[in-house]
Amino acid sequence: MTYITCFVRNVTIKSSILGLYYLFLERGSMQITRQADYAVRAVLYLARLGQEERAATSQVAQEQHIPPSFLAKIISQLSIAGLLHTSRGARGGVTLARDPKDISLLEVVEAIDGPILLNECVGENGDCAFDEDCPLRPVWCDAQNELVTRLKRTNFAQLLLQGQDVAAL
Repeated sequence: MTYITCFVRNVTIKSSILGLYYLFLERGSMQITRQADYAVRAVLYLARLGQEERAATSQVAQEQHIPPSFLAKIISQLSIAGLLHTSRGARGGVTLARDPKDISLLEVVEAIDGPILLNECVGENGDCAFDEDCPLRPVWCDAQNELVTRLKRTNFAQLLLQGQDVAAL
């Protein structure tokens, strides 16, 4: 699990637990890692191709502007998570392991970054020096639940449809 607990400017913080990176920008926004963003783009690209069509990793890397060595690691993680099938050889490549409607945005992000935690107090142990007296914990918990629910409800078939609506304009 990665905990995000501070507000800083232009600093990348590395979690000592899983080695995950989160970037805090000048505006103080929290972002998923670049690796998770690349993973989402790769899965969306494969969803556009269809479940039966294989794509070479070099093709995905080129089309999605992802460094090939970085993509190889991402594809390995997504394959271990059961989201992609990979095969080697002349007819090898990468395909989705499931239908796009059965793959959520949350699954892809968590396959790369691990569980999403806005603050350490929303974790399983709910570690907080102020315990039940903290007025912020309910806010963090609600925001956490809303984010996770939204990402869990959003699947790649929906994202494909949204992309078609934009392309039609």
